[in-house]
Amino acid sequence: MQGRIIKIISNDYTVLSNDKEYICKSRGLFRNQNIKPVVGDLVEFDDNNNYILNILPRKNSLIRPLVSNIDQALIVSNVKPTFDTNLLDKLLCIIEYNNIKPILCFTKLDLLNDLELEEINIYIEYYKKIGYTVFVNSEIDKIKKIFKDKITVFTGQTGAGKSTLINKLDSNFNLETGEISKALGRGKHTTRHVELHKIHNGLVADTPGFSSVSFIDMSKQDIRDNFIEFNEYKDKCKFRDCMHENEIICEVKNKVKENQIIKSRYDNYIKFIK
Repeated sequence: MQGRIIKIISNDYTVLSNDKEYICKSRGLFRNQNIKPVVGDLVEFDDNNNYILNILPRKNSLIRPLVSNIDQALIVSNVKPTFDTNLLDKLLCIIEYNNIKPILCFTKLDLLNDLELEEINIYIEYYKKIGYTVFVNSEIDKIKKIFKDKITVFTGQTGAGKSTLINKLDSNFNLETGEISKALGRGKHTTRHVELHKIHNGLVADTPGFSSVSFIDMSKQDIRDNFIEFNEYKDKCKFRDCMHENEIICEVKNKVKENQIIKSRYDNYIKFIK
């Protein structure tokens, strides 16, 4: 049979197949080949003897958290007390690089005054314009629809309102993840328990620590190529391999001057490649 690993505790692998869960063991063959099944893996398994027989090819995987075959990442970003564009753009770039669809959700807009709300709306409209799906955390019914038939990871800095959002989406899910986070969140370097939970006809992993991801294994060119709006203008740059930094004739830099590319995005890009 085929199924998906949704939880790993010690040497027990919980495989979900046709809405039924099977507790399986892993074959010694995988250890000999230095292959380790991870949460999210699609596998073939023997449902009589409860053994994982084969791990199907992964479309992507993350090291922290250790999870594979992710379809989308819901980035929860608070706008109060400060709006951290640096972390948001970093997450967008890395998530794009890993072939995962980013979805943005802005929280705490109700704490803004009129002028602050006007400024934040400029960012919201910009991220929509360059192609991202963007929600605010009051659009619960709309957000519920994104999970169907998808594997989603939640990410965002501590205090961004991630737990509150999860609770609004599904109170049972929040209780489970809250207990896991409380039990296992004993420090920065603690090994995390990753588990996929059923929510609105999809699977979701709450992933503490994901916001501390880095540009490991990414080159400067990878960072450049995953600032998605830059790709629209790169063919008009003088040099084919333009890094949009010190080059004299650069269409991306022109678009920043013309406010077609928001300055915070460009400034963050320069910080990242440096």
